[in-house]
Amino acid sequence: MKPLIVLLIASGISLLIQRFIYGAIKFRKAARIGMSIMLLFTAAGHFMFPQGMALMIPNPVPYKVALVYVTAILEILAAIGLQITNLRKITGWLLILFFILVLPANVNAAIHHLDYQTATYSGPGLKYLWFRIPLQIFFILWVYFSSIKNKQ
Repeated sequence: MKPLIVLLIASGISLLIQRFIYGAIKFRKAARIGMSIMLLFTAAGHFMFPQGMALMIPNPVPYKVALVYVTAILEILAAIGLQITNLRKITGWLLILFFILVLPANVNAAIHHLDYQTATYSGPGLKYLWFRIPLQIFFILWVYFSSIKNKQ
């Protein structure tokens, strides 16, 4: 829920700043800025809660804590890539792939009632997926329409 709130607030603030500074607004630009800020926010979570995040990764996957740090770095790079015109489209496609690839970790966390912040198994459980899966689809669509799809 927190990443969604960060995404929406950052995008909204970006729209307001554009309006006051430039006199016009660019929704796609605001959406990319919001997504970049959200990615930086979630990357920070990876650095703050690496042990809990590592518990989200399904058991057959090795080097879980290292993978948590790698995904944090990927999120930071994606946040930057979305803001560079020549990298925007490829970054968008890679970010969509990333969102698809991390979904099993969210499913695993829900199945095991994981609370990644405390690294305990006292989280919300499967009901979390009723929110998380649509949220993941929302993020994918957000990236597609703000970074990949050509303007019509």
